[in-house]
Amino acid sequence: MDKNTPDFNQKTILITGGAGFIGSNLALHLQENYPTAKIVVFDIFRTGERWVHGSLKSFGHYANLTKFRGDIICGDLNNPADLNRLNSYRFDYIFHQAAISDTRVYDQTVVMQTNLNSFYDILSLAQNHQAKLIYASSAATYGSCASPQTIGIESPENPYGFSKLAMDRVAHRYVSEHPDMHVVGLRYFNVYGAGEFFKEKTASTVLQFGHQILSGNAPKLFEGSDQILRDFVYIKDVVHANILACLAKSNGVYNIGTGTPRSFQEIADILQQQLGTHFRTEYIPNPYTGYQMHTQADLSLSQSELGYAPQWTLEAGIADYLPEIKSSFTQKVA
Repeated sequence: MDKNTPDFNQKTILITGGAGFIGSNLALHLQENYPTAKIVVFDIFRTGERWVHGSLKSFGHYANLTKFRGDIICGDLNNPADLNRLNSYRFDYIFHQAAISDTRVYDQTVVMQTNLNSFYDILSLAQNHQAKLIYASSAATYGSCASPQTIGIESPENPYGFSKLAMDRVAHRYVSEHPDMHVVGLRYFNVYGAGEFFKEKTASTVLQFGHQILSGNAPKLFEGSDQILRDFVYIKDVVHANILACLAKSNGVYNIGTGTPRSFQEIADILQQQLGTHFRTEYIPNPYTGYQMHTQADLSLSQSELGYAPQWTLEAGIADYLPEIKSSFTQKVA
């Protein structure tokens, strides 16, 4: 066992959003590596309901948890009765991943209620249980700020990004009033990897390009994609960051990326190389205004305070992810 990470054996752990992409990976990692940990997943699960722009309202899916053996509570963050069920446990750690994470949801009331209002309840739960709290913030807090994106310089451009920035500010104030608490926020950049299939159109370009190529078609990229660079971080690095955050030297919010931006064009080219295909790239006009053209995580604080250093390059991450990309291509789960 790594001496720089906690021993979760004999501990009780809550993962909100545990049927989603990041939450399910975290749940399965903890289950595999800490066999005597008691892990509780809280998730609203998929209902089939969609937002006006077509995306699913919930990405949690049972298929992400078919190998999970812990407790599962189907519940809504906005329902006090559902949250109250969590008080039958005594948590040592809380990983708060649940949120409306779709940046195209512009119903500000719903986003703020789900992401921010419920966060007060999660903070109170952590305080009452004396649990360490690690929560999902987001690089969406930066909007179109110049790279490298740095803690303290934010300019969100959608309700989701604003809700996450508001959470960071509430957390900062909360721990100043309760200095004995351990509360750490992680600003994820562009996460990709196994378990994102059920996010459908909001899944990473890695999965979407991979499926386009496997269908026998040239990958469709926006015009100028060689100039659209993002900080793509592999899910295994994100899970490791959550673990490290439990031993953070100080409370606060930290960037989780690679610090190395890569282009959409590079993703398509790496996939074609690893899949052994030679399609031409199809370029289409970019329909979005205010589109992020460059993201790059400033990792200086993450390295010094968490001991975080990304282990997966884009090439290595895609290679590791490739079997899942192939198997999910034919997956037909409602």
